[in-house]
Amino acid sequence: MKAPIFTGSGLAMITPMNADGSVNYSEIDRIVEDQIARHTDAIIACGTTGEASTLDDQEHLDVIGHVIKCVNGRIPVIAGTGSNNTAHAVMMSKEAADLGADGLLVVTPYYNKTSQAGLVASYTAIADATDLPVIMYNVPSRTGVNIAPETAKILSAHPKINAIKEASGNISQVAKIAALCGDELNIYSGNDDQIVPLLSLGGKGVISVLAHVAPQETHDICRLWFDGDTAASAALQLKVLDLCGALFCDVNPIPVKAAMNLLGYDAGTCRLPLVPLSDGNLEKVRAALAAAGLLK
Repeated sequence: MKAPIFTGSGLAMITPMNADGSVNYSEIDRIVEDQIARHTDAIIACGTTGEASTLDDQEHLDVIGHVIKCVNGRIPVIAGTGSNNTAHAVMMSKEAADLGADGLLVVTPYYNKTSQAGLVASYTAIADATDLPVIMYNVPSRTGVNIAPETAKILSAHPKINAIKEASGNISQVAKIAALCGDELNIYSGNDDQIVPLLSLGGKGVISVLAHVAPQETHDICRLWFDGDTAASAALQLKVLDLCGALFCDVNPIPVKAAMNLLGYDAGTCRLPLVPLSDGNLEKVRAALAAAGLLK
């Protein structure tokens, strides 16, 4: 049995930007402190939501290191180190380990779209490179490649491959992964509107965008489930459903950065090729935040 890196709500943290496009480190501190105060269970730095693909290597590592120092051991920090170049992912994973990360989030190779055998070889090479536990990140809508349940089973035999972040949206696939892998692979939801369904299949929590604006609620969906109050957990999941939809009305992290700005944070905008929300979608986000009682 593999102990999970964390249980509950892990924030897939944005990388806030200054007006000139540089990283806003003081706002990272503010976000981290607010999340810990509202019971977020882990921080994931430099994943998809953190715009890792448009950070250069030094920025990427600087953000990871900064988050680790700010958190200071209070909750786990998981570093996004995936790449479509396995050698680059290995290098970034080693650097993140040296910085003191508690785990690695590694997305499937994108664009070059490897085979299932290639996924086994790539994830094995990355897992062999450090002593840190690895969370595989399956998001075929972005990468064009899917981790098949049978492949997840093969990889779950590796002692350092600890978990999978499942963002395929395919609940049947998640069920098959759970059936095949059992206690050898922890499962986290990668979709905020599917937290409870994944928990019901034995999931350990969520790696969440929603937690930026509703950290306590996202934590509580998981806490209530693990406390045995499944009805209350499901009710809270349904309560935030419209907010989840609004946060994905455009390409992530465009809407959540807009939402954070509306809530008084200095999240800034995204780096190109991502552009700000349209006026219509900004109004959707504003209306969802207001309906959830988050805008004063």
